[in-house]
Amino acid sequence: MNTDAFFLPEGEAFVPQPICCGPWDPNSLHGRVVAGLLAAEVERRHAEPHLRVARMTVDLWRLPDFTPITIETAIRREGSRIRVIDAEALAAGQSIGRASIVLLRQSERPPGNVWAPPTWDFPQPHDLPPDPRPPIANEGWQPMWESRSQGRTFGAVAQKRTWMREVRPLIAGRALTPFQRVAIAADFASPLANSGSAGLAYINVDITLYLHRYPAGEWIGFESTDHGASDGIAIGQCRLYDEQGPIGAALVAALAQRRRT
Repeated sequence: MNTDAFFLPEGEAFVPQPICCGPWDPNSLHGRVVAGLLAAEVERRHAEPHLRVARMTVDLWRLPDFTPITIETAIRREGSRIRVIDAEALAAGQSIGRASIVLLRQSERPPGNVWAPPTWDFPQPHDLPPDPRPPIANEGWQPMWESRSQGRTFGAVAQKRTWMREVRPLIAGRALTPFQRVAIAADFASPLANSGSAGLAYINVDITLYLHRYPAGEWIGFESTDHGASDGIAIGQCRLYDEQGPIGAALVAALAQRRRT
């Protein structure tokens, strides 16, 4: 893994590094790093053994610049089996995004069988070659992740499938946790579900991640399962996997968008 992190901690703030640059504006941050930072701070401050994140919803207010970010969190609900956390990302005192995270306590699985979709039949990541540079990237963009997809990602007018893994830490000096890996990656549901023959023309305004378990290992699998669009407003959804099987789902809402140069 590359040792160059997305953020450097500086007191209570996190300083974005050039690698945080997003695809829409060379002077703005990628939404995935804002979502990842919110997730990491909620996990650090509020998670505990056997109490894990089952849902994370992130609202992305605007394209933030490279101003240092602080995270504020608050407990909104505390029970024996549930904890609900609100978190807000601030830059120069201005809100750039927020998260609502639900943590649930693990317990025994109830008896009986429940229908589930068929087993994912996509090849394992070690059986696929790395993908080339994503076509959505601007000229100054550096790789944020590694993906392996058999070419079934951007530009395909078909159901898309891919594996993704992180190639650098989120915060310097801190190892990525399993939850942080999938929280950063979840933003990929937008380009995977909402791109087509003309590439990606929608920018997501949120991310909702559902997890019934945390991923094992570095690789997160994505399978687009839904896309709908009307009047410049789109929704997209992907099912998520690790190398052992399904782990959850990621959903986004998005607006038609043009890139800035």
